[in-house]
Amino acid sequence: MNNSEAALTRVPRDFDSLRSVIIERKATMPKRLAQVAAYALSNPDDMAFGTAASIATAADVQPSTLVRLAHHLGYEGFSDLQNVFRARLRDRTLSYEERMLSLEAGPAANSDAELLSGFLTAASQSVARLAGTIDGETFSKSVDLLARAETIYLVAKRRSYPLTAHIAYAFGKLGIRYQIIASPNGIDPEMTQFATSRDAVIAASFAPYAADSLTQAQEFAARGVPIVAITDSVFSPLAASATHWFEVSEADYAGFRSLSASIALAMALPVAIAERRRSLKRSPKRNAVE
Repeated sequence: MNNSEAALTRVPRDFDSLRSVIIERKATMPKRLAQVAAYALSNPDDMAFGTAASIATAADVQPSTLVRLAHHLGYEGFSDLQNVFRARLRDRTLSYEERMLSLEAGPAANSDAELLSGFLTAASQSVARLAGTIDGETFSKSVDLLARAETIYLVAKRRSYPLTAHIAYAFGKLGIRYQIIASPNGIDPEMTQFATSRDAVIAASFAPYAADSLTQAQEFAARGVPIVAITDSVFSPLAASATHWFEVSEADYAGFRSLSASIALAMALPVAIAERRRSLKRSPKRNAVE
């Protein structure tokens, strides 16, 4: 095996290595492969969460080109290549100081209007992405599960907390019994002990995942309590504990991630649950059979 053949056998398993390999080989790549490779490096978040069809459309190539690029780089297929981009998101945790430095180095440094535009664009991209990827059947099954629960427990920490705060507000207005697992006196583990299989959980967490949220979700799952999760990746440890889960990919601006798509989902769920409960009350025979 010569040096060029040996180089082709090296399959990069992190984003920086993949970027280096693409840059190294770009000049010798077929035109279409070079085109989609350039798109991949410029849009790593879209590569992480898009489907082969949506990415191909955005890159102006055929879906088969993505598979060809993956094989060209030594991966087993497109999903294998996509894992590198998803791992990048799991590992990316900029400090707030680093995010501010990023803002200062960008076009928004001396423009409040540019900064506002950046956040509005990220919010718009997030909502559009969720609209294009959310599974209606999963939403319906989640709503049905939650509508039948006696009590709905809400689990979220850190940046995910606003989701459950809004859901709690909506539940209160809609007359749906709930319990937020966020005690000021540190009795969260004891609160989970009241849950049974007749209840349900809504849990939310995004990378870097809140350890307490993951632990609480695992405890609920171990007790046989069904969980509906809002998270950001098929590789999220929260998804592993969930009965149903939603993958919400939020765009970011200068490292500050939007919550717009997640909030939209958190607004829809309580209303859909309340409507499903009303429907079940109107159909007692169907409810009894089920």
